[in-house]
Amino acid sequence: MANTNDVKKQYDTLAVKYDDYRSTPLGILETQLILSAIGSPKDSTVLDLGGGTGVMARKVVDAGAKLVDVVDVSPEMLNVGRQTESHLYSQKIRWFEADVSKSLEHLPLQMYDLVMANWVFDHASSVEILEGMWSNISSYLKPGGRFVGVRMGNPRTPYILSGIYGVQVTDHVEIPGGLKYHCKLEANPPIEFEVTSMEVSYSGSTEMHRKFGFRDIEIEPFENGEILKEDPDYWKQFLEEPYLAVVKAIKKSDI
Repeated sequence: MANTNDVKKQYDTLAVKYDDYRSTPLGILETQLILSAIGSPKDSTVLDLGGGTGVMARKVVDAGAKLVDVVDVSPEMLNVGRQTESHLYSQKIRWFEADVSKSLEHLPLQMYDLVMANWVFDHASSVEILEGMWSNISSYLKPGGRFVGVRMGNPRTPYILSGIYGVQVTDHVEIPGGLKYHCKLEANPPIEFEVTSMEVSYSGSTEMHRKFGFRDIEIEPFENGEILKEDPDYWKQFLEEPYLAVVKAIKKSDI
């Protein structure tokens, strides 16, 4: 990651209010697209890399998953997740602190039917770190298993400078292989943090997916987001140049 300690401190500070993002227009769209991409996880085992407070972990349990293991670098994000569990979730969600760009062999993980990595790639400050993330995704996913993850679209898209859809991105700085920038999420008070993204990821390239043994790589259709249907005119700028993409893929059986 950009700097593991810096990322940990950043999200420890934001832990209590970070989930406010889910109520922004973009957060609602993101959640709808992730759930659409996942489909029915009934009786599935799931690894949620960078799963934070477990918002999506709880949603996939609600949808039928039998076990979700959440791995995140921030102990405070994990603590918030544990504190918001009901008895049902406590039986089906486990929490682990670790940097998902590094080896996870010290954790009691298994092979999973589904691996999620939402916004994880946008904390990689080098291609080598990005590859570490992809290596973990592939290593813990069963052959024929499914990957679903959210990544940055175009971080320079003009409309995102205004904060429309509940997210504002500013202060772009070029770094080797990508960009560093400031992200502000609509909340009270606003949620602000630094992000780094590699061009090989936000450009829409499938290089990493293929390098680590994935096939059937697709972007979840934006029309599967119910919120877009409610006000198509409002979402026109987004659809012309999407700020995010929910990507899904299948791990090859011969890996």
